[in-house]
Amino acid sequence: MARYRIVPEHSILWAEARSSLHPIKVETAGLEGFVDAAPGTTAGNPLSGHLELASARVKTGNILYDRELERRLEVARYPLIQGDVTGSRGEGGQRYHLRGDLSFHGVTRTLEGEVTLREADSTTVEIEGATVIDVRDFALQPPRLLMLRVYPEIRVRIRVLARC
Repeated sequence: MARYRIVPEHSILWAEARSSLHPIKVETAGLEGFVDAAPGTTAGNPLSGHLELASARVKTGNILYDRELERRLEVARYPLIQGDVTGSRGEGGQRYHLRGDLSFHGVTRTLEGEVTLREADSTTVEIEGATVIDVRDFALQPPRLLMLRVYPEIRVRIRVLARC
């Protein structure tokens, strides 16, 4: 098993919420942590890891939305969003089915999803995956402001670049 450190400036989280007016999008680099995988890894080998993102980095680029996000996420009280892979199963080729714990806004929930892992070179792996989370599962209520209603399901996608 080799430990690959996540490269924050090349590891990105995207999130997209739907609203009654238009999509609300987040794109941020800055994921940190590690991935443990066998060198020359294929989906038959186990995969584990830990990742973190400072909740203050979750920004839309719209100052009004960002203020509301900061307030609702309570970034001073809950400064980190953390994820831990607790189980993996190869799905063939470069595909894995992962099970893990996501800690967000003071609540930890178990999630499952599919990722693709590929070796960029002998010291670098790239992992990509996506899932949908319901923010109500993390003690958050989506905002409703005048005519704008934000729906609770958020599509989250990550791309992680990690090096030995």
